[in-house]
Amino acid sequence: MRSTNQKVSASRGGKRKVYTALSAAIDVEACFSMLEGRWKLVILFHLFGGQVLRFSDLERCVTGISQKMLAQQLRQLEADGIVQRTVHQQVPPKVDYRMTEWGQELCPALDAILKWAELRETHAG
Repeated sequence: MRSTNQKVSASRGGKRKVYTALSAAIDVEACFSMLEGRWKLVILFHLFGGQVLRFSDLERCVTGISQKMLAQQLRQLEADGIVQRTVHQQVPPKVDYRMTEWGQELCPALDAILKWAELRETHAG
C-alpha cells in the first residue's frame, strides 16, 4: 500500500503538477463533485462528440427530467466550465448548449471508468 506522502504526478498542458496521495484524493473528489447529480452525466453523454443541442432537444433526450431540473443542471455545468451556453439574438430567442473544449476532455476519462467497471465482471468470480 502506498504511503500518504508518496508523490503522484499528472501532466497539465506540458507542466507537471506533483500530488501527494491526499492532494490527489482531494482534487479527484472535487472533480467528481462537479459531476454529481442524477442527470449531469446523462446530459454530458448527449453533448459529447461536438453535439450542439437546444434546451428543448435536451429535454426530449433526457427522459424523465423536469424543465426546472434540466435548467439547474445545465447552469451548474456551465458555471463549472464544462458546458457552454450560447444565446442567439433572435425572436423567439434561441439558446443552445455544447461541451467546452475542457469539458470534451471528460469523454476519454469517462470511457476509462466504463472500461474499469467492466473489469469488475472479469475479476468477480
